[in-house]
Amino acid sequence: MTKVETLPARRGRPRKAAGTAALGARSASLHLLRSGLHERAAERLRAMIVEGELAPGAALVEVDLSKALGISRTPLREAVKLLARDGLVELRANRSPRVRSLEAADIRELFEALSGVERMAAELAALRITAQELARLADLQAEIVSDHDAGRRSAYFAANRTIHRLIVQAARNRTIADMHAALLGRAEQVRFFALRLEDRWEQSIVEHQDILEALAARDAARAGRLLGAHVGHTADVVASCLAEGIVLAPTAA
Repeated sequence: MTKVETLPARRGRPRKAAGTAALGARSASLHLLRSGLHERAAERLRAMIVEGELAPGAALVEVDLSKALGISRTPLREAVKLLARDGLVELRANRSPRVRSLEAADIRELFEALSGVERMAAELAALRITAQELARLADLQAEIVSDHDAGRRSAYFAANRTIHRLIVQAARNRTIADMHAALLGRAEQVRFFALRLEDRWEQSIVEHQDILEALAARDAARAGRLLGAHVGHTADVVASCLAEGIVLAPTAA
């Protein structure tokens, strides 16, 4: 009797599954790339708004921004939505979104909340901060002094933001940290504008040194009072400028 060879059953299915898996991996990779694109675009737009490259009240024209950022309109729209959520952009029906205008009353209200949150954070941080965190704050203090002397506003701003975040982190309170993150994003535009006022910039450095000393001394009441006042001073200066009609034009970083 002749022996007949047969093919293994279902031999082709593993290949199909492998191909599907590979396709799925590629699709997932593309999805991650695309999802990250709008986040990167949002960060770039955020910097342009905070540093005044996109002025308060300026319309965000899709065609222009798509070309400037080298992206299509879809990720750009998603990026704008993120900034609207953070309070930096206003979405308008049937019109281009625009950079949120700075109004004195809005600034005072926002910084009133931010001042309260940072005051609580400093009071707790004075009791909970580690030696390593204090050393890091001392390094950052030296860094902002150097940045000021060299006129490096963008570098100063980044280091200053790290200082505030580190103090909040040292409070070891997740609720305070969440509130602070939400408020800080909305306040950055105003905080950077304050650096264009040389007197305020110099005063801010002195205030930071006093806050650091209070934290190192574990003086919770003083640390909280100083940091709360420090945040409030920034709002007062910028709000007063706006009330007087002073235009804070972009300055080289």
